[in-house]
Amino acid sequence: MSGNLKPWTVLERRTLLDAGPFLKVHAETVETPEGRRVENFYQVEQMDFVQMFVEDADGRALMLRTYKHGPRRVSLTFPAGALNTGEEPLAAAKRELLEETGYAAENWTALGSYVVQGNQRGCVCHMFHARNARKVAEADSGDLEEMRLELLTRAELIAAAAEGDYALLPVIAMLGAVLLPELRDNLARSAARPAP
Repeated sequence: MSGNLKPWTVLERRTLLDAGPFLKVHAETVETPEGRRVENFYQVEQMDFVQMFVEDADGRALMLRTYKHGPRRVSLTFPAGALNTGEEPLAAAKRELLEETGYAAENWTALGSYVVQGNQRGCVCHMFHARNARKVAEADSGDLEEMRLELLTRAELIAAAAEGDYALLPVIAMLGAVLLPELRDNLARSAARPAP
C-alpha cells in the first residue's frame, strides 16, 4: 500500500549517452512532492530480461555454469536473456530456454517483473517458474559465453551457496522466490493481477 506517498515529477530529461539498444544514460531534473527540485538525477536504461527457474519432470533445476564478465568469474545462473524489441516476456522466456538449454516446458507461472536498480532503474527482470521441462533440441544460444547445463536438486542448489557458486543478485532473488513456497505462491498471485 502506498498510502499518501506520491511519485516524483520529471521536469526535464537529457540523454547523455546513447549506446542503444544495450545502454542509455539520462540526466533528469525531478521535483519531489514537497517541491524540492533535484538536478542531474541520473537514469540508466539497459535491456529488460527474463530469468527462469525451470524444473524437469524429476524436479531438478536447469542451471547454467558460465563465465559472466560483470563479476568476472564463472558461476551458476538460471536460464535468462534479453527481450527482443516488442517481444512479450513469456515468449522471450520460452525462446531463451530453448536456445540456452534445448529444453521446452508447457507449465509456466509468472512471478512478476522487478526493476533491478532502485533509483537508476537499470532494467526490468521478468521472473518465471516452469515445470516438467523436457529436452527437445540441442542448445544453440549464439551467446558469447560458453555454458554448461547442470541439473541440480533443491538441496544441491542450496549447497552451491556454501561453495560460492552464485555471483549475480537476480539469481539469489530467484532462488528465494521459488524455494520459499509461500513467497512463490504470493508472487504468482500478485503477477496474475491486472496492472493498475
